[in-house]
Amino acid sequence: MDFDVEKETNKIIEFIRDYYKKNNLKGAIIGISGGKDSAVVAGLFAKALGSDNVIGLWLPCHSRENDKIDAMEVAKTFDFELKEFDLTIIYDDFIKKIKENNKVSEDDLISTEINLKPRLRMTSLYAYAAFVSKVNNGGYLVCGTSNKSERFVGYFTKGGDSVSDIQVLADLYVDEVVKIGDYIGVPFHIAHKIPDDGLSGKVDEEKLGFSYSDVKKVSLEEEKNVKDETLNDDVRGKILRMHKINEHKFNTPTFRRG
Repeated sequence: MDFDVEKETNKIIEFIRDYYKKNNLKGAIIGISGGKDSAVVAGLFAKALGSDNVIGLWLPCHSRENDKIDAMEVAKTFDFELKEFDLTIIYDDFIKKIKENNKVSEDDLISTEINLKPRLRMTSLYAYAAFVSKVNNGGYLVCGTSNKSERFVGYFTKGGDSVSDIQVLADLYVDEVVKIGDYIGVPFHIAHKIPDDGLSGKVDEEKLGFSYSDVKKVSLEEEKNVKDETLNDDVRGKILRMHKINEHKFNTPTFRRG
């Protein structure tokens, strides 16, 4: 079935407006990375709530200057306020303390370093949302920016970019996010930027070992229970293994009294 970008965009905007009206909420806090997902989310919320009720946060942590330029362009495109809070010193101090108190190699720190950044950003987004909600006398929600392709394989940080108050891309595959970006006017080079985490130095598909288009195929296979004959069995197996391994990110084991 073809993706009706106009219909789906309008449905998302209505979803946002209805939720905010029902819960008497005011605005949105969005971490703006310079990538397409956060750009599309920002554009959707600006259209749904008005640009004055959207605040973007650029949260650099050993970040690239071109990503900052793109984040600023997104804010200019959709006319919302963009604030900068540099997390580099906080990040460096934390890593320094780990090194001082443990005998570790650089390899030992890779996972910690990559995942610490989105967790610091999550904390910053919620801290600022609480502040703005207080001073503006109205609720501001932290908006999630993960898409369905990432979520299917668990390609996000538990306790980091997995945490939000509202999700509008979580049921949209990467190619559908791009189509919405083009439709609402995200700058072309941002909407079509090759996705990367901005953390590891690798593009997503290089780091994952498979393409997002193949992730979509496997996800649709699971939903429809129909095998896609164009999909390589080894790739299918790799994607399904990652999907299974990362299921814990969606569920916290909880003891229940009998």
